[in-house]
Amino acid sequence: MQNIHKNCFLSSKKSTFCLALPFVPSYKSLYANTCFMTFLSNQELNVRKDFKHCNTMELPVQFDNINRRVVDDLKEKLTAASSLSVAAASFSIYAFEALKKELEAVHELRFIFTSPAFNKETAKKQQREFYIPKLNRERNLYGSEFEIRLRNQLSQKAIARECAEWIRHKVRFKSNVSGGVMNGFMNVADGKGNDFTYFPFNEFTTTELGIERGNNLCPGVMRLPSPYAEQYIRNFDELWRDKDRFQDVTDTIIENIETVYRENAPEFIYFVTLYNIFHEFLEDISEDVLPNEATGFKNSEIWGKLYNFQRDAALAIINKLEKYNGCILADSVGLGKTFTALAVIKYYENRNKSVLVLCPKKLNDNWITYRSNYVNNPIARDRLRYDILFHTDLSRDTGRTNGLDLSHINWGNYDLVVIDESHNFRNGGKVTTDDDDNPKENRYLRLMNRVMRQGVKTKVLMLSATPVNNRFNDLKNQLQLAYEGDASNIDGLLSTKNSIDDIFRQAQTVYNRWSKLPAEERTAKALQDALSFDFFEVLDAVTIARSRKHIEQYYDTAGIGKFPHRLPPLSRRPKLTDLDNAVTYNDIYNLIQKLNLAIYTPSDFILPSKRYKYMTGKESDKDFYAGLSMSGRERGIRRLMCINLLKRLESSVASFRLTVERVREQVNGILEKIGKADLNNVTVDGDLTPDGLDMDDSESDVFIGNKKGKVCLADMDYISWSGYLEKDLKTLDQLLQKISAITPAYDGKLAQLKADLQEKFTHPINGNNKKVIIFTAFSDTAVYLYDNLAPYIKERFNMDTALVTGDVEARTTLKLKSRQKLDFNTVLTLFSPVSKEKAAIFPDTDGEIDVLIATDCISEGQNLQDCDYLVNFDIHWNPVRIIQRFGRIDRIGSRNAVIQMVNYWPDVSLDEYINLKARVEARMKVSVLTSTGDDNPLTTEEQNDLDYRKEQLQRLQHEVIDLEDMNTGVSIMDLGLNEFRLDLLAYMKDNPDVEHTPNGLHAVTHCRKDTPEGVIFVLKSRKDALPLDVKNRLHPFYMVYIDMDGNIVINHLSPKDLLDRFRSLCKGKAEPDKNLCHIFNKETRDGADMSRYSKLLNQAVESIVQTKDVSDMECFLTGAQTTLFTGRKAEPDDFELIDFLVVRKEGSVC
Repeated sequence: MQNIHKNCFLSSKKSTFCLALPFVPSYKSLYANTCFMTFLSNQELNVRKDFKHCNTMELPVQFDNINRRVVDDLKEKLTAASSLSVAAASFSIYAFEALKKELEAVHELRFIFTSPAFNKETAKKQQREFYIPKLNRERNLYGSEFEIRLRNQLSQKAIARECAEWIRHKVRFKSNVSGGVMNGFMNVADGKGNDFTYFPFNEFTTTELGIERGNNLCPGVMRLPSPYAEQYIRNFDELWRDKDRFQDVTDTIIENIETVYRENAPEFIYFVTLYNIFHEFLEDISEDVLPNEATGFKNSEIWGKLYNFQRDAALAIINKLEKYNGCILADSVGLGKTFTALAVIKYYENRNKSVLVLCPKKLNDNWITYRSNYVNNPIARDRLRYDILFHTDLSRDTGRTNGLDLSHINWGNYDLVVIDESHNFRNGGKVTTDDDDNPKENRYLRLMNRVMRQGVKTKVLMLSATPVNNRFNDLKNQLQLAYEGDASNIDGLLSTKNSIDDIFRQAQTVYNRWSKLPAEERTAKALQDALSFDFFEVLDAVTIARSRKHIEQYYDTAGIGKFPHRLPPLSRRPKLTDLDNAVTYNDIYNLIQKLNLAIYTPSDFILPSKRYKYMTGKESDKDFYAGLSMSGRERGIRRLMCINLLKRLESSVASFRLTVERVREQVNGILEKIGKADLNNVTVDGDLTPDGLDMDDSESDVFIGNKKGKVCLADMDYISWSGYLEKDLKTLDQLLQKISAITPAYDGKLAQLKADLQEKFTHPINGNNKKVIIFTAFSDTAVYLYDNLAPYIKERFNMDTALVTGDVEARTTLKLKSRQKLDFNTVLTLFSPVSKEKAAIFPDTDGEIDVLIATDCISEGQNLQDCDYLVNFDIHWNPVRIIQRFGRIDRIGSRNAVIQMVNYWPDVSLDEYINLKARVEARMKVSVLTSTGDDNPLTTEEQNDLDYRKEQLQRLQHEVIDLEDMNTGVSIMDLGLNEFRLDLLAYMKDNPDVEHTPNGLHAVTHCRKDTPEGVIFVLKSRKDALPLDVKNRLHPFYMVYIDMDGNIVINHLSPKDLLDRFRSLCKGKAEPDKNLCHIFNKETRDGADMSRYSKLLNQAVESIVQTKDVSDMECFLTGAQTTLFTGRKAEPDDFELIDFLVVRKEGSVC
């Protein structure tokens, strides 16, 4: 024996055969020895004559597993008397399937896993580098990485069932738990002393049997006859009897195989999908970036009031704030962004963090309520303590806001800043100079430099339903606050190929190209398809944006209620008055266009020789008139005032009359000053501040932080100025005369409103609900309406009316108790008693308010869903504001089945309305002295803005639209994937073993109207088989939804849509649907005939390859990042099936 072992070296002229076999005396040394073989063809073996003893024994046989395969040899050798003893690293059910007939006939099979597998772990999970190989060995049970072609035939269910039954009767498995090294081999004994061993035999898979090709450079296997085989079997027997080092795992193997053919719940398959796609998120995540429940924030009052989708958002926001330092919450109107933000604030305050809320002034009362110890504060028990400052406070160094002295504010000491309406900061930073030649930062730079970059590390949560207007830089400018304007602070945190600056630059290039497409091709989907993987990675990392459609479709709202149905809007176009020969809108418009409003631009008339007195040292004449100093500010005010006249006429004759009278009074005052003898001692204000602006215009930058310049009349061409003023005075007098006859009794618009209210009160649209909100942009109009409607409504209908504006004291006809104070929040609570919890706050107050007249001070952040009827008495020039107003009653959980919007339009065509504004804006941009009305056309950007407003206002005449539908392509809505990661995170806490789940499982679920019958396949590109797909956000994972006829419902480039549908089809379905499973099993003969589904799988893979080729070519042609020339084309076997969801109907309908 030893001589054979030492001297069996046989050679020929062409080749050499070398055999070195360690025949060890006991199993102990089996761990430490290795067998090496090199060989060529057995036919080239030339046995020397001096080895006569070799002639009487069977020679070893070589299998190259190409021309001669192990599987074919076993089919010849195995008989009913055969006993197999296998030592290998893994076992595959497909190896069983390949030898099914022979293996089912053998006497027995004993199997030892040469390394730990399927054994119970008593210690902590090993480090990743040791744990993953073990996991991979175990997963080979369901097919190795080289058996993908077999797995993709979808027959594993039937195979697993037969394999498990065979194992129960004839197989025992043990696992090497000793930690020692053991070589693989397979021994076959026929019971007649004819033993032989296959060596090396490392895996019991189709690869080692020669059916599939693996990656072994030398795939040969040697069959050794007796007496070599006898030594192997003796050693195997010794190992098999060692219970300490070898643990029986047969039952575990059976249990694992059973998972392949048992019926699966749709929800389980959903989480298996999430685990595969997002498991790296679990590995990389740190406890430091997850919400710490030990803070107790989930026991807070605010947490208890959140809906499920708001809780998801709050948790995701905290995760993003901790990881990326910032987040934009851009949920659509009516989804409760304020309450979501309050939950986040509570979390950080529980961690003893200092919080600042920056909001527009109009929203102050809203934020004040939630932190105050008021009876009408529904979350008073949480005792929130955040500071509240206004956006405009960033432009001031002195003054007080909400009791805070701005001169003493420690701006750099806030741990969290919550910016409400963060889109006000989307234009980014700009440095100008003040009147004393000092550098002056705008609000954005003040926020960046004072708050974000100074003091403690500050996180920023931004709230906006419209974070993007028509350029991606809007979004970038807001996100820069999170990384302090330094891209290096965030680039290392993002899983992107390019830097964030390059990503946004490329995205804007794509948008610019997209904006030039023909209208029929310029769709939101076309833009999304053109944007890169990196761009969506950024959005996913730092934004949360869900639409109402998303919430309705993908969240269980059974316990919340639904959004009410929107009735088509009613459009009213009342005349100014019904008086004979009365003035019309066009008559007024024509007069307004004659106004120069020179009163607001005295610097236009400063004599050239005196101009130096009013310029800064760094200014040129061009700068002086270009908007960088006094003259530029004056023109900004003049422009606002002229547009304001148009807006106020459109609002109400009463409001327009007040404004004309105020301007006339100012003009008269200046003319009186000019008439004085000593002009050297007379000055006029360079910045007359007009009153009566709407809330948006009143916060314009032209009014913030600028010293009002004084201009001496002696330094002016006051004669020319007075000539312009006298012309304006004449025009103003004509305007007043034209509208003098329009009193409340003859006000056509007021009469129409009364008629609409009477119709609503006598014919409610929901039961007996008579509540109405009337919105207007101006306090003057609101007061006018209250004065003329409240007594009428009380007397005629015995109903109560209230008034709420930002600058007039609240009023109501409802009688309150003598000590009860009527303020902003009291009015809203009495108007919407259910949504505002009146029973808890004012249990002793009788009666309710039925009609609420309000300005845009309540157009955001308020839940007034008790009401079902909203009147826009004036159409705000910003269409977004119209949707925000309607969002007060268009809210999820409403008790109203339907809701109604009524819009009051001027009695002119929309084209006339928009064109008039364009002409006014163009005329007011330049000096009074040079303006002709047509000599300064609008810029392309300004004209595009007007066209956009026209398009949206046109739609608002016929439909109620969502904000996300108004963005003409630039939308970040419904693109984030973070909620799926958080779903997985929560599931893994109770189900950590999901990682052991085999690939290829499926579940069957019911189809719906938006999810036709078909299959959603989840696949993975094999390593290096497919280059990075720059358009697929899930790479290397791919999802495809295909119907039963082979048509692609959703391709792999829309993973968010696919995951949303997957979630809605599966979430909450924790048990298999027995009826659907029965239908599916009958169709497939319990998985034995999966040909139809295997064909669909191949079609799905083909669609990936074809879509990627088209996508790569488009990228190449447009100059975008592409993988067109980076490697070979993908093939079906390049994709591994992870799982699939069968979407079927039980009867005739989905």
